[in-house]
Amino acid sequence: MAQQVRIEVRLPEGHWAGDVSRQNPSGILRIEEHMPLSKGRGMARCWSDFDMSSAIEEHAGVDAKKSLSDQHFSVEIVAGGGGFLKPLRKAGVVPRTPFEIRDGWVEWFIEASKDNLKEMFRLFDESSIPYRLLSTRQNSNRLLTTRQLEVFEFALKKGYYDVPRKTSLSELAEQLGVAKSTLSSQLQRIESGVMYAFKDDIRNQSP
Repeated sequence: MAQQVRIEVRLPEGHWAGDVSRQNPSGILRIEEHMPLSKGRGMARCWSDFDMSSAIEEHAGVDAKKSLSDQHFSVEIVAGGGGFLKPLRKAGVVPRTPFEIRDGWVEWFIEASKDNLKEMFRLFDESSIPYRLLSTRQNSNRLLTTRQLEVFEFALKKGYYDVPRKTSLSELAEQLGVAKSTLSSQLQRIESGVMYAFKDDIRNQSP
């Protein structure tokens, strides 16, 4: 049976995203897509709410940076410059994208078997990598249907849940090719399911 965990991990010195976010501790860096390349290199599509161009371009872990649109950009990462940490790769788990980094801490949502997660935590401890377990739950039933997950991921990617929002319900509906009323109902069911699934975590982590 799979388990779902939300975890915060302190990115080590030398990891480009960790270092850049530590230089801008009040900002948010979001990794929207992450793709491995050959010879240990990688590529990431990112967004940030602060200008960190100089910090990225000067970092030894970044081979190239390309501006896309608005505050979106892509980076090519050198081998060892910062991707998914070794404990994740060795344990065979992959965090979902998008995920956010603040002041050197990354928050990951991971779904994996109990044994794989146990191995991941053991490797974090062995490597002296600080982490905080935020929540965990059994996944005997899927939280969202395949279509709901597609809509949810698309809304996240387009910034629908950002504050302030980067897109409107009408724009999302047009891009997804559905009626506005249909999308509104889908999002309500998604939000209701997520809220009820994580209601205890919300209560426990609120004053």
